[in-house]
Amino acid sequence: MDAIFLSDPGFWDDRQPFAPGHFPGIIPQSADLDGHVWFETSGSSGPPQWLALSKQALLLSAAAVNRHLGVSEDSCWGVALPAHHVGGFGVAARAFEAACRLQVFSWRWEARAFLAWLGHHNVTHTSLVPTQVHDLVAANLVAPPSLVAVVVGGGQLDARTGQAARMLGWPVLASYGMTEAGSQVATQSLDLLDSSYQPGPLPILPIWQTRVSPTGQLSIAGPALFSGSLRHDGHTWQFFPRPDAWHLTADRVALANHQLTPLGRLDSLVKVLGELVDPAAIEDELLALSNGKLTPGSFAVLALPDARAGHRLVPVFEAAVDSALATAVLDAYQKQASGYRRLQPPQVLATLPRSPLGKLRRADALAALNSGARA
Repeated sequence: MDAIFLSDPGFWDDRQPFAPGHFPGIIPQSADLDGHVWFETSGSSGPPQWLALSKQALLLSAAAVNRHLGVSEDSCWGVALPAHHVGGFGVAARAFEAACRLQVFSWRWEARAFLAWLGHHNVTHTSLVPTQVHDLVAANLVAPPSLVAVVVGGGQLDARTGQAARMLGWPVLASYGMTEAGSQVATQSLDLLDSSYQPGPLPILPIWQTRVSPTGQLSIAGPALFSGSLRHDGHTWQFFPRPDAWHLTADRVALANHQLTPLGRLDSLVKVLGELVDPAAIEDELLALSNGKLTPGSFAVLALPDARAGHRLVPVFEAAVDSALATAVLDAYQKQASGYRRLQPPQVLATLPRSPLGKLRRADALAALNSGARA
């Protein structure tokens, strides 16, 4: 869908349920679902699902982000993410809420074309995923002077790439959000742009309440929270309202002084030789050891069941990754890794399955590896 469509006040006044993506079936009709938008989640750790967010919730989220980033009627939000995902949809909602200009980067992603587009339209605010920031840095592109803030979501941007981006003038701000929250829960402030880039901690937006379980698992509550979810019973879609004011996420975080530091997903932890290991944390280490030469999303560390060790950790690279680079990075990692965190020989897939925002779909990647769908 074209995000410009969301600039029409008629859309926000329309009470008909709406799915910006391709909904596989018929949306249930219920008065409880009037004025709701349906989003498919990324399904990074399991099968995708559809969540209902009210238009009021989406605009409340948009207002909170706009206040946090100093957006005014003179600003311009630029969309470079798919509008059928809450990340791109949320950008358009912010432009509508602020009554400011909205521009859409409607071409296939390419860093130099994106830079030219930003300058041509004097875009002040935009949202990107880590892979896009990596591409801008790899091309050594200097940000246009109009740009005030680049919110980075859909995954964690590593410190090295984030700092390199800031050195090139890109005002990158780390954020933490989810479809269930209609967009962002916590985002760095503009005053941090004068400091060196770090992926956390992140100030929590004032519309959200947060708490953690004894295991560090995050729960959130607030007026922008999703209303419920859809499940398919084999014949039709059934709506299940959110059962509680608090939503328990699968994310581990640290909370302190109204700030949040992401620590990874609880459901990504696996046992190796009796020790808990986070494959995503190992991916971050490999990225750092590559000195920014590896592209985020072009490789993964997958945990395969093992009768003796519980799991074995297998690095998987896309076929386009330089094999010499992959070997050098893995050698450097193995020299410093504890026994239970050591990696098996690498495997190669033609491509890794990713969401529209470039987030790895681990379950699909495991299935591809197990099926022998190698390059």
